[in-house]
Amino acid sequence: MIRSELIARVAAQNPHLYLKEVEAVVATILTTMSDALARGDRVELRDFGTFSTHDIAARSGRNPRTGALVAVEAKKHIAFKPGKAMRRRLNSEPARSGQDAGQLSQTS
Repeated sequence: MIRSELIARVAAQNPHLYLKEVEAVVATILTTMSDALARGDRVELRDFGTFSTHDIAARSGRNPRTGALVAVEAKKHIAFKPGKAMRRRLNSEPARSGQDAGQLSQTS
């Protein structure tokens, strides 16, 4: 699913909202999550999962074309750990389409 599909589904499930309002809400959520991760904070969405960052140390690598050693800079890596309800849904329930697809388990 891409951002436009997410916006379309949320708008379809909430006909009282204008499409522009849904776009603004989705953009705000994603920006807020991105800002938190950039600060090094965890983002936990109950029953969905947790996003966190991990530091990857600088290291030496090789240029695959020439075989020359190159320095690879330190960087941050984003990790996602699914929540219990998400793991249960992925491993036990068949995939559903339609209006139910956007909801996680009701029996959390």
